[in-house]
Amino acid sequence: MTQAIPKLVSFEDFAAWRPQGGRYELHDGVIGEHEDVVGFIARKLTVEFDRLNLPYTIPKTALIKSSNSVSAYSPDVLILNRPNLVNEPLWKKESTVSYPGSIPLVVEVVSTNWDDDYYTKQGKYEGIGIPEYWVVDYLGLGAKKFTGNPKQPTMSIYQLIDGEYQVTQFRGTDRIVSLTFPELNLTAEQIFQAGGFPSS
Repeated sequence: MTQAIPKLVSFEDFAAWRPQGGRYELHDGVIGEHEDVVGFIARKLTVEFDRLNLPYTIPKTALIKSSNSVSAYSPDVLILNRPNLVNEPLWKKESTVSYPGSIPLVVEVVSTNWDDDYYTKQGKYEGIGIPEYWVVDYLGLGAKKFTGNPKQPTMSIYQLIDGEYQVTQFRGTDRIVSLTFPELNLTAEQIFQAGGFPSS
């Protein structure tokens, strides 16, 4: 299958074109759309948990907050385990979850503040005990230790093993391996292309 070569865009053209209300980025002259990647992932995961008849949902707006932190995070995609929400003290009033039993999977799609996703949130989510955390770097913005040398679009999946995250990276036609959704048939390339950015 051949892939269309994206037209390179200058920063001036990008700034003049960029519509209000969407989250777009310019990387090496190529426009990527953050929201398209988020929407694609949410759709694929919803189809999968519906197919498996799992009691999951993806809220429109919800926060993750550890019980001993003043910070709270609103992930790009948050999978909630509905039956456990009765145990969440902040759920009904503030749409906020704190317990790993409520949060099987969190997804962050990397933007220009990539260090938040790779360092800050990764540490917070690990501390809470969230079993699985995806960092989708469809523009290859992160440091070379995350995106390779030369940098390239990379998906990092952190899985909690013995209380610590172990990471596996996926690129190109690599099939995503998820403990939460082991039958998921999805490649890194399919996710990256949802943002309008080729994987190689």
